[in-house]
Order: sequence, then structure tokens, then C-alpha cells
Amino acid sequence: MKILFIHQNFPGQYKHLAPALAAAGHECRALTLRAKEPGVWQGVELVPYRLRVRKAQAVHPWLVDLDTKVTRAEACYRAARQMRDAGYAPDLILAHHGWGEPMFLRDLWPGARLALYCELYHEAGYPHLNFDPEFATPDPELDPLRIRLKNLNNHLHFPQAHAGISPTRFQADTFPPEFRDRIRVIHDGIDTGQSRPDPDATLTLKGHPPLSRADEVITFVNRNLEPYRGYHVFMRALPQILRNRPRARVIIVGGDEVSYGAQPPKGTTWKAHFRDEVRPQIPDADWARVHFVGRVPHDQFTHLLQLSRLHVYLTYPFVLSWSLLEAMGCGAAVVASDTAPVREVITHGETGHLVDFFDREALVAEICGLLDDAEARARLGAAARDLVVGQYDLRSHCLPAQLAWVEEVMDLPL
Repeated sequence: MKILFIHQNFPGQYKHLAPALAAAGHECRALTLRAKEPGVWQGVELVPYRLRVRKAQAVHPWLVDLDTKVTRAEACYRAARQMRDAGYAPDLILAHHGWGEPMFLRDLWPGARLALYCELYHEAGYPHLNFDPEFATPDPELDPLRIRLKNLNNHLHFPQAHAGISPTRFQADTFPPEFRDRIRVIHDGIDTGQSRPDPDATLTLKGHPPLSRADEVITFVNRNLEPYRGYHVFMRALPQILRNRPRARVIIVGGDEVSYGAQPPKGTTWKAHFRDEVRPQIPDADWARVHFVGRVPHDQFTHLLQLSRLHVYLTYPFVLSWSLLEAMGCGAAVVASDTAPVREVITHGETGHLVDFFDREALVAEICGLLDDAEARARLGAAARDLVVGQYDLRSHCLPAQLAWVEEVMDLPL
């Protein structure tokens, strides 16, 4: 088959599927903003496209989101049209439509099947909206109206798409019935050969002796440190955690930007905002045991999870992070927020411990209780790894299921 991938940050969620399809003999291309020049990545031909420079125009704030998506869709269409005019016609388009890019591609290739990566449909009700009262908007009655327009991109794609794929049930179930029945739930996959326990794992932080499994390491990971992933909750619990655990080292992974939700107060970052809030409550000697390491290469990240004595994961009802499943694959004992996406993989007392997202005292108690119970940590960590290996392993489960899904999509009627 001729398969065209569409992802502004390719390979993105197609990191494993695209090379596997290329290795199986399919002709694979990818239209992407990420590549600056044409090239080949693991058998996939990279076709760059660029956004056109536009004059500024007045747009209603609720339509800014759609405006950016139409801008990308137009640019992607123009690049795809050049491919069509050169004689290219894909049999299958696999696209992450979250940025709007594939919006017009079936206008070019009506004979191609279109399958979408369905990351999230924005629901307007609680708890998807205004979950955290601390960051409530000034006029909450307007929010459902704004969210309804934010979903215009989804609805523009539904009539064109033959199928969808979503990594978790929580994410798939956010989509409305008109499209939910076309979505298969198959996770992107965790390489459990890499994300695995290693009793000899070590990690050296600049200016400190190497850390090992003998150290009491608590890990907290976000792509970016922000409220959507509970950074504020964890930081406010940190003074008590450090008082109760005088030997613990707390390693915080994450960037300074905003991936989701509101922007921080002007002139600062969420990372700095909540760091500065709690710093006066923490003596210098305790603060020396807190390490902000930013974003780290994946191999170092894996070593960190392997030596973690306890991993903390907090999130709003939102997309589940790969990092949680990777921590579970490494056999880490986990304390996590009792929110819907997390409950899909963690059962309290079996594969981890769950705590109310907003209950700081309960979070401290769960962390300290598990740090005092080596037997419970070992049991939870082993069960967590068993679950990830059995249901989310890349090679034995997820990738074969994705490849089978591609074949199923090609059997669907046009």
C-alpha cells in the first residue's frame, strides 16, 4: 500500500507503527512541519511543509483555535496537492487531526481511506471542565460555549474519516457516539524490554554522588511542570514530605513551558511560581535534597524510574501520560491521583495507591506510608509491571494490534 502519515511533529504517536509498516514493504511517506528538508527516517520518506505568512486579522477569541487549525490544514493541503500533481495517490492516510492538518486531504484523494489518531474530544461538563476550582475562569457559564467551538475541528473531520484509534478507553470515550463506534482502543505501546526493573541502576546528578536503589528517591514527572499534571499539589505537599523523610531525595522532571491549560502569571512560569510559593517553608538543608532536572534524555529518564523508590503521578481528567506506564513497567511503586484516566491502569492496593487529587494530607500520608513498607512497594511494583507487560507491551501486544487495525481499515468500504 501507499500510506501517508500526517503529523506536525512526526513521528509523534507513529514512532513505532510507521517504521513497522515501512519494514513490511509498504510505501510510507510523512507530511510534517518537523522536518526542515526532505529525507528518510526508518524507511519513511519525509515531506516537509511550511506555514504561509499571513497578515494579522481580527478573530473572535473563541475562533482563534479553529483559525490556527485551518491555517495548518491549508498549508498541508497545498503541499499534498503538489504530491498529487506529481502523480502520488495514497491508499491510506493515517493522521493526527488535533492540529487540523488532514482537514482537506480527502478533497484531493477521495479514493483514500482516512484513519485518525483520536487523542481527545473536549467535553464541556465537569470534571473535564473546571475540575480545579483554583483555576476557574471568570465566567464559567461561557466555558461550554467556547469548548463547543473548540470541537469544530473534530466535527469537520468526522464525516471524512473511516476509522479512529485511541490509546486509552478514557480518551476514546470522550468522543461522541457519532464517531465513538469507529474508534478502536489500542495503546501506542511501552517497550517493556527497556522500561524494566534494574536493581543496579544508577544516576549521577551534577555535583552529587551517584544515586542508586539504596537511596530513598521520590520521582515526579511532567512534560512541563503545570497544574494540569498536579505540579502545584505536589509542590505544596513537598515541605511536609521533606520533614517526614529526612533521607529522601526528590527528583522533579519537566520543562518550564505550558502544554495544557492556562498560562502562568505574567513574567513567571508555573515551575517558578509554585517553587517560590513553597520555598520559604523549606529549610536550606531540606531544599538541597530537591532536584529540578528539567527534561532529560530518555535513557537517563529510564534509569531514574528504575531507581525510584516511589513515583508520584497526578493529573486532571485528561490524556494519560506515557511516563506513568513507563514507571510501572520499571516496577516502581506508584502513588497517583484518583482520576478517571489513572483508574484505567491503577487499581488501589493492587497496582498502586490512589489518592484524591486535592487531598494534600492524604498524598503525604500515602507517600510516607509506602516508603515505610518495602513489602507493599515490592508487591505493587511487581503487579504494575505485570499489567503493563500483559496489556501495554509494544512488541507482543500493541504494535501487532495496530498493524491488524490498519488491515481492518483497508477492508472498510469507501
